[in-house]
Amino acid sequence: MPNAAVDKVVRIGGATASFSDTALSVPQLLAVGSLDYLIFDYLAEGSMGIFGRMQAADPALGYGADFLNVHVGPHLREIAASGVKVVANAGGVNPAGLAAALEDLIARRGLALRVAHVDGDDLRPHLANLKAAGHPDMFTLAPFPDGVISANAYFGAFPVALALAQGADIVVTGRVVDSALALGPLIHEFGWGPDDHDLLAAGTLAGHLLECGAQVTGGTFTDWRDVPDWANIGYPIGECRPDGSLVITKPDGTGGLVSVGTVAEQLLYEVSDPADYIVADVRCNFSRVQLEQIGPDRVRVSGARGRPPTDSLKACVTFDQGWRGIAYQPVIGEDAAEKAARQAEALFARTRKLLRACNLPDFTRTEAVIIGGEASFGAHGRHADTREVICKLVVDHPEQAGAEIFAREQWAAISGMAVGTSVNLATQVLPLTGIHLCLVDKRMVTPRVTVAGHCSEVPPARSGPPAAIVGTQRGDPVLPPEPTDSVTVGDVTADLVRLAWVRSGDKGHLFNVAVIARQPEYLPCLRAALTPSAVADWYAHLGPAGRPPSVDRYEAPGVHALNFVVHDALTGGINASTRLDPAAKGMGQMLLRFPIPLTRALGTSLRRSDRHDEEQ
Repeated sequence: MPNAAVDKVVRIGGATASFSDTALSVPQLLAVGSLDYLIFDYLAEGSMGIFGRMQAADPALGYGADFLNVHVGPHLREIAASGVKVVANAGGVNPAGLAAALEDLIARRGLALRVAHVDGDDLRPHLANLKAAGHPDMFTLAPFPDGVISANAYFGAFPVALALAQGADIVVTGRVVDSALALGPLIHEFGWGPDDHDLLAAGTLAGHLLECGAQVTGGTFTDWRDVPDWANIGYPIGECRPDGSLVITKPDGTGGLVSVGTVAEQLLYEVSDPADYIVADVRCNFSRVQLEQIGPDRVRVSGARGRPPTDSLKACVTFDQGWRGIAYQPVIGEDAAEKAARQAEALFARTRKLLRACNLPDFTRTEAVIIGGEASFGAHGRHADTREVICKLVVDHPEQAGAEIFAREQWAAISGMAVGTSVNLATQVLPLTGIHLCLVDKRMVTPRVTVAGHCSEVPPARSGPPAAIVGTQRGDPVLPPEPTDSVTVGDVTADLVRLAWVRSGDKGHLFNVAVIARQPEYLPCLRAALTPSAVADWYAHLGPAGRPPSVDRYEAPGVHALNFVVHDALTGGINASTRLDPAAKGMGQMLLRFPIPLTRALGTSLRRSDRHDEEQ
C-alpha cells in the first residue's frame, strides 16, 4: 500500500449527473467549505451524439456550454477563494475548445486558476482501420456503422492524476470513464499506482457512487416517501481515505437521504456483473462490498477488490440513422386506449400514401406508445378502462422530408378520427442518432494532458490477460456462505417491493435491474422466485420480435442482492429507442409487483410486522 498518511481524508462533492443537471448543486456544495474537489459528470452514451452534432455545425463547439454558463463559470471566484479543485468530463468531443473558452473567462475575471485538458480519446482519425477490423457491437454484434458522428475511447484516471500533479486547478476531459473523475484525484492525493488494484477498485467505486449526483442521496429511491425535501435535496460528498474506504454523506441541513438502501441502489446501478465491473484502469469486484450506517445520513463503504485491467478500452460510436418524427396526441373519453391505437394505425397508413405519392421510400419504423393505459407494463399492467391517454406516435425515415410529411399529416386526427382527440401536445422532427459500443486495443490511442500549453502523453495502463471470475480473494470480508439447498415455500406470496429495493438503468440496447433484499433473510426467497427465465417472462413484452429477452443474473452477497441484465430490450439505445422509458429508469418499477412465494417462517414474520405497524 502506498505511504499515505492513514488519517488523511479527501472530500469530493458530486455536483452533476448529466450536462443538464441542476444549477443549485454547486453553491450548495461550495457552502460546505471543507471540500477538496468538485466533480462534474456531463457525458453519457446519449450525449456523445449531441456534442458530435454540435461540433459538426460549428467546429469550435462540441463541449458542455453549461460548464461555463451554469455550473462553474458563475462560481469561479468562490472556487478560487476556497481552493477547491474541479474535475469534469464536460469537454465532450472538444475538450481543448472548452479549456480555451474557460481560460478566456478566467482571464476576464482577473483570476489565476490553472486549467488542464485531457484529450486523445477521439477515434475519428482511426475510422478506416476500425471499419476494416470489424469491431462489432459488444452486445448486439452489429457491424461497425457508417455515417459516424462521434467515436471516443473511454480513458482511465491516470491522465487526470497527471494533470493535477502538474498544478491544474480545473481539469476538463473528453470521454473518460465516469468514475475516473473521482479516482484521478485519489490517485494524485494518495499516491496510488497502476498495480494497486484493490485501491483502484475502491476509488472507482467512490466515483461510481458520486458520479450520478443525488441518485445516491435519495433521488430515484424505491422508498421515495422516506426521502424528505426534494426541493432542497443534498448532493453527495465522499469522504475518502487512503485504505480505499469512504463515507457517503451530504451537506448538513439539506433534503434527501443517505442510507444503506440509497447507497446500495447506486452501488449496483448499471454495473452488469458486480464481480467483474471493467474500467480502463482495473477490473473491479464490487460483489462483496459492505455498507454500514454509521450515523444519520452517513454510510461507510468498504470491501471493493480489483484485478489487472484488460488490454482493451470501451468505445462509444454514434452515427446517423436518418430522421425521426414524433407526435403526442391526447385522446380523451370512453375506450381511449383502443381509439388511440386505431388512430395511430390510420395515420401511419395515410402518411404512407403520401410518401408513395412523393416517390419517397417507406418508413423504416413506426410505433405507437399509449401513455396512460399501462401498456409499458405488458401483461402485468392494470388495464382498466382508462378514459384519457396520450398517444406517442413515432416514425423513422431515411430522409427529413419523410418525417416532415408525417409531422404535418398527423394533425388530421383532430377533426377526422377519434372523438376526444385534442390539440397535439408536441410535434418534433429531429435527426436520429444510433449508438454502437465496442472494444478497441489500448495501443490505438494515447491520452494527452495539456497544461499551460505544455502537452504530455500518458502511457496506457498495464494490462493483464483475460481471467475467469474468481471467488473470495485474500482480504475480502468474510461473509456467510450462500445457501445451496432449495427453499421450501408455501402458498403465501408478497410483492417484491415488500422485500426489496429496486434500481434500474440503461446500457446501450440492454438494461440492468438490481434487486436488493431489505433484510438478509429475504434473499433466499427472492433468489428462488427471480430466476432468469421468470424475469425474462415478466419482461416478455419488451423482447425482440415478441420473444422474451435474454436475461443474465448475478449475485452481490455483500449487499444481499441480485443484479439482472436484460438484453435486447431497448432497441436503438437511449438515443433511438421508441419506448416511453428509453433511459430504463422505470424498468425496475415494472418488477415491484412480482409475487414472491414465502417460506412459512417468513410469511409469519411479515404478518407480525404488518400487525405491529397497524397498531402503531
